[in-house]
Amino acid sequence: MLYDLFQRHAAGHVSVLNLFHYITFRAGAACLTALVLSLMLGNPLIARLRRIQRGGQPIRTLGPERHLVEKAGTPTMGGVLILVSLLGSTLLWADLTNGFVWAVMTITLAFGAVGFADDYLKLSRRNTDGVSMRMRLGCEFAVSLIGGIWIEGLMPPDLANHLAFPFVKDLLLPLGYAFPVFAMITITGFGNAVNFTDGLDGLAIVPVTIAALVFALISYLVGNHIFADYLQLHAVPGTGELGISCSALVGAGLGFLWFNAPPAAVFMGDTGSLALGGALGAVAVAVKHELVLCIVGGLFVIETFSVIIQVFWYKRTGRRVFLMAPLHHHFEKKGWPESKIVIRFWIVSIVLGLCGLATLKLR
Repeated sequence: MLYDLFQRHAAGHVSVLNLFHYITFRAGAACLTALVLSLMLGNPLIARLRRIQRGGQPIRTLGPERHLVEKAGTPTMGGVLILVSLLGSTLLWADLTNGFVWAVMTITLAFGAVGFADDYLKLSRRNTDGVSMRMRLGCEFAVSLIGGIWIEGLMPPDLANHLAFPFVKDLLLPLGYAFPVFAMITITGFGNAVNFTDGLDGLAIVPVTIAALVFALISYLVGNHIFADYLQLHAVPGTGELGISCSALVGAGLGFLWFNAPPAAVFMGDTGSLALGGALGAVAVAVKHELVLCIVGGLFVIETFSVIIQVFWYKRTGRRVFLMAPLHHHFEKKGWPESKIVIRFWIVSIVLGLCGLATLKLR
């Protein structure tokens, strides 16, 4: 919004206002704006959620026993705080004529709406049964498929339906008409991967923030053909503006962590986890770094595979590989304190984020 106003009304010789031309300036401003918004809105929103929800988020009886005591009464749907801060900051600082920004924001809000419906049903029924798995995945697949087609249409023709590989710039795998399906799997997969990870106070939001920070940089580099050529990346014109959205997500994530840090005053719920995972997946598709997202967001991948392995092995043998899945619950069952699990998972996320950044120059 501010960017568009400046473009229409500011004179080119006004040097101070020329700052609005720079993505780096607007990215920093977007991060700060989202942080301030989330800190300002956090307490009033949490108080309102407490009044509306009363009993707070329903706790799974099959989960770790201590959750029934420690987390009872904590309100959910805190993802609304993240989405409001993210959307408000992006609308304020991004170039609103950029199609990539609208595509990613639409996917993010649509996934958030699916998560909101799931949270609402759980609260209204006072159990952990929300939207049916078939309905939920159907909506997510539909949104991400349309989003994949939308993003593909914004890309240069020589990149639009190809899969890029880390370390090897010259290797592009043509997917043809299967590209939207690949995009659908990426976006939906990461939406649910973040959802699996969101099980302890502060556990999911920090890895999301780290991944968003990494992809803010990747978006900026990929959107700038000079940097992209130097680093041997596939340049995708226009994706630099996604650095604004990713920076806003960093600020919104840090603001939410203020209230979600142990002991959490609010949970993000499916409203937040599905939206955040969908946002990361959509950005990765737009900047042609889907496989790098699997490195940067490796914690989410690990958590997801722990569930897949557990279900597959239990159905075949009747025995469990882990004491409980997702993986963070396994360590809870082993007696690790929640704070130790969360901080160690954060460390893993930081290391994976650095590994993702290393791919930028190793190619």
